[in-house]
Amino acid sequence: MFGLHPVAFWIAAGIAATLAVTPLIFLVLDKAGKLSPTLRADLWTRYKSWLVLAPLMVIPLLAGRLPAIIGVAILSGLCYREFARATGFFRHHLVSGVVALGGILLTFAIADHWYAFFVALAPLTASGIVIFALFADQPKGYIQRVALGLLAFMLFGDCLGHFSYFANDRLGPPIQLAILLCVELNDVFAYCTGKMFGRRKLAPQTSPNKTLGGALGALVLTTALFATLAHFIFRGTVLDQPLHLVTLGALLSLTGQWGDLVISSIKRDIGIKDMAATIPGHGGLLDRFDSLIFVGPALFHYIGYFLGVGLDQPARVFTGH
Repeated sequence: MFGLHPVAFWIAAGIAATLAVTPLIFLVLDKAGKLSPTLRADLWTRYKSWLVLAPLMVIPLLAGRLPAIIGVAILSGLCYREFARATGFFRHHLVSGVVALGGILLTFAIADHWYAFFVALAPLTASGIVIFALFADQPKGYIQRVALGLLAFMLFGDCLGHFSYFANDRLGPPIQLAILLCVELNDVFAYCTGKMFGRRKLAPQTSPNKTLGGALGALVLTTALFATLAHFIFRGTVLDQPLHLVTLGALLSLTGQWGDLVISSIKRDIGIKDMAATIPGHGGLLDRFDSLIFVGPALFHYIGYFLGVGLDQPARVFTGH
């Protein structure tokens, strides 16, 4: 287990402090008459959900390399399950099994810190999906089966796998916690600035409540926040320069918003509001963590190009001996 990085500690402490003071904020707003009965009930429902979600998110990332990898793998599997049920992909048992197997092998490759195998699994699993989709001998619907399988593996296997792979780096805990914090606040910033400055709809057919003002507000605020955290995480490295820090923050904000829009588009396409009803007040896990999907690969490859990820840690942990 890596020693606890100061940024990881302060992020965890900040989350705990926020959860502690939130009820007081609700009470003050309620006394001031700012909360309608419906809004009050919704806020308390969401708060109670976060009391469960926050520890489930933070503790595995602080507990060490393997708990972090396993935690993300469980999240990936549950998100895939929601996607497969919502789209009907679970009915294609063989192809769905290939996607699941690809995800399991990805988790093993990450846990083994076997980057070559991790990279190879994307084309290998994609090939398996395309080939095994033939076995049903049903040309009608073949493209749909393949497309859903490839999309599912890319989103919940490969993309979330890149976020998981940060656990193999000595800076993994602070990087992952900073990403999670900023991804969640990115949504909050977009909502708040959208309410204040939003006039023009961003994508009215895809997500009617999102505004261009909210998207730009989130871009500015999230970039500033993540750049500040990244300065302390990457202090003394080549990434601790204004251009890199701002680029990292902008990448997180933009890819986070794109992830949200992608899942919103899928939901609109199949005619549902939420992917599931797993979390009271939030919908499904995928509704809550959709913004994380594209952030992992974007930041992983940016950081990897300039600094590397896990290069100073033992590789092939299980298979190299």
